[in-house]
Amino acid sequence: MKRHVLIFGLVGGLLIATLQYTEYRFVIIEHSVEFYGALVAILFATFGIWLGLRITRRRETVRETVVVREVLVPAEAPGPFALDPARQREQQQILGITARELEILALVARGFSNREIATQLFVSENTVKTHCARAFDKLGAARRTQAVQRGKELGLLP
Repeated sequence: MKRHVLIFGLVGGLLIATLQYTEYRFVIIEHSVEFYGALVAILFATFGIWLGLRITRRRETVRETVVVREVLVPAEAPGPFALDPARQREQQQILGITARELEILALVARGFSNREIATQLFVSENTVKTHCARAFDKLGAARRTQAVQRGKELGLLP
């Protein structure tokens, strides 16, 4: 019984050694160019990643400097334009703009937001939006800047 185990073990070892030699011959000798090419590619890829990380690591340091300086801006720039009340009343009647819509349009021209206008006039923000929408519709404007420009062209705003 020991002899059979020894013979089967010896034959199995020879078969494994033969297969390993054949595999080695097939992989290393037959495909040596592909094997060495893959090895060189892995080497260069690793080097490229390492070098890229090393180079870009130093550029990530960004220094931000916050400069706080007060700049005085005049509330209203003095200009040669003088509002003509007669022309303003005439345009108001032609367009049908109410005094409240004109007042809100003037505040829009000064750069106030709807919330700021509502606070200043003691009305709700929705009321301001409604007046703005009606004034824009009467002036034929889609945006605040268009409404202000059209109001200045018609002589409603200074």
